[in-house]
Amino acid sequence: MGLNGGGPGNRLFTLGSMDLTHALYTTRAMRRVLTDPIPTEVVQSMLDAAIRAPSGGNAQNWRFVAVTDPEVRSAVGTLYQDAFAILLERVYGKALEKARQENDQGTLRIISSAQWLADNASQVPLWLFFYARGDPSGASIYPAVWSAMLAARGHEVGTCLTTILGEFKAEETDELLGVPPGRGWKQAAAVSCGYPKGRWGLAQRSPVHEVAYADRWNNPVSWRVDEPLWDG
Repeated sequence: MGLNGGGPGNRLFTLGSMDLTHALYTTRAMRRVLTDPIPTEVVQSMLDAAIRAPSGGNAQNWRFVAVTDPEVRSAVGTLYQDAFAILLERVYGKALEKARQENDQGTLRIISSAQWLADNASQVPLWLFFYARGDPSGASIYPAVWSAMLAARGHEVGTCLTTILGEFKAEETDELLGVPPGRGWKQAAAVSCGYPKGRWGLAQRSPVHEVAYADRWNNPVSWRVDEPLWDG
């Protein structure tokens, strides 16, 4: 299947359909998504927004791979499941065990959501892969990634940025996607995209004054933001 097709209820929005602050405050990880295809116009909007982002030295040394073909998505799903299993074993294992022991529902919900994506990765209608090269920091492409995710939010498409394929299954993913070897291309992110099963909402976070300092580390800021500055 190509990039053509309509989303649920022909939910195609114009670029100017959503206030920027609205998008900023509600673009959170949406892992549970429907299988409905993402229209070509939405994919174009996401990637056209991505290339407008700044990059180091304005090098624009990036490549994007939009995966919609069922066979390729199935292979991505298998690799993602394997990568997530490695992540649980090497990184999240102790945290998950502790959360179960302490009945930490917040952590359990997050891991359950991440597990859902791993179990259903092959059914995600669109995967976007972001590749960069010539960037020692590895960070130059992330403004483009975030711009694509904000553009997706404007079209009511949920996204989730993940790096585990690049971390644990880089060679296999590169081979699957036909990334030319020996050219320096490195996978910076994979973003799952789909119309969400759940509802959009304000992302709950610790107050900004608890994580921000003034001038030097551990020097508290002189102000407080006890409630979100945008509440919908």
